[in-house]
Amino acid sequence: MPVLLCAGLALPRLAEATEAGWTRTAAVQAEASALTVPAPALTRACEFRPGLLGLGARVLIHWRLPAGYALSDAEVVASTSGLGSVLAPLTGFSLSGSTAQNSDGTLTTTVPTNLLGGLLGLGSELEIAVRVKGPGGWTSQRASVATNAGLLAGIGGSCRNLS
Repeated sequence: MPVLLCAGLALPRLAEATEAGWTRTAAVQAEASALTVPAPALTRACEFRPGLLGLGARVLIHWRLPAGYALSDAEVVASTSGLGSVLAPLTGFSLSGSTAQNSDGTLTTTVPTNLLGGLLGLGSELEIAVRVKGPGGWTSQRASVATNAGLLAGIGGSCRNLS
């Protein structure tokens, strides 16, 4: 029997692995909100002015800035492939240089159709919109018009408010 006891001492003992851990729960409460930039508003029907034989054709957009925003916070955008497409800033266009303030505080922006290149012609319709840029790069909903330069030399050209 003493041999068995010694044999038991000679064998290594197997250790069992244990995993220690702890958990803690805590209630956390928070609120999240998104910045809403107010949209400009159209104040009356837009106008298509064909010019002389289509030369100098332009679109007049009548609108109002939301309270607390300046003309420098606004930009004009246009779709490049028809209604429902992505709107992009109108290159070569100065909003401040093409916008007049009316006596009632509203604004009238004149967009020459030559800036719209071949996009506005042969009966195609194009969306032109004004939007306001807010803090952090957020932008407002658009005040939009759709314009059609007509078939030839501005004949049959039109403009209608979308929003």
